[in-house]
Formats: sequence, C-alpha cells, structure tokens
Amino acid sequence: QVQLVESGGGLVQPGGSLRLSCAASGLTLDRYAIGWFRQVPGKEREGVSCSRHDGSVYYEESVKGRFTISRDNAKNTVYLQMNSLKPEDTAVYYCAALPFPAFITVQAMCIPNPNSYWGQGTQVTVSS
Repeated sequence: QVQLVESGGGLVQPGGSLRLSCAASGLTLDRYAIGWFRQVPGKEREGVSCSRHDGSVYYEESVKGRFTISRDNAKNTVYLQMNSLKPEDTAVYYCAALPFPAFITVQAMCIPNPNSYWGQGTQVTVSS
C-alpha cells in the first residue's frame, strides 16, 4: 500500500521559514518525479514545485528564490524548504509522487493529476 505522509506544517509569522517533509512507504521515491502542491479553500490545487530524475526543477513563479525542493533517497523522503514566507503562502500543502514518462516536461508534471500518488496534506498558515 502506497503512503505519503507530510509533516512540518504549522503557524509561522511573515518572513519566517518552515521545512515540510514527505515520507513515503510502499514505493521507492527515486523511481518517480516528485512534487509539492498547495490548495486554499475555494481554489484549485496548484503546483508549487516539481523535480524530475534528471535534476530539472520547476517552481511556481511566486515561490522562486524562496522555496527549495529536495529529496533524500536513502530516507525515501522529499522536502520543501520554505523561506521568506508570506501570508499568501497560506494553504494546505500536499506532496505527490508523479508517475509520468520521461518525455513529460517538469512543468507539465506540476499540473495536479489524479493518477499521481498523494499525501493527506499539511496546513501552513502564515500570519502575524
């Protein structure tokens, strides 16, 4: 059974940092492209950052220079380091393992797809 479990969310002041973790079981993450997505009530889920095996990375425009995606294959875990957080970053954050073939661009992989493996989400709230 595939499970992705996010952790590390919480309440942080504007300008602060958080590191989200996503631990996988039932699959080996180094065989997948990986991604972080977020969703606020009343809006569609959006791709925040995705990473392919070849090292290519996509960041949504508003998080460029502030967020960093990474993975630790030995721990079968994916991370999202979030710095200089803003109130508009408030959302539920989801990690996903992306079972797409290699010819799919990393940006296209960052469009939410029901065929991906999803975690349950972790709330991030940026507020003073």
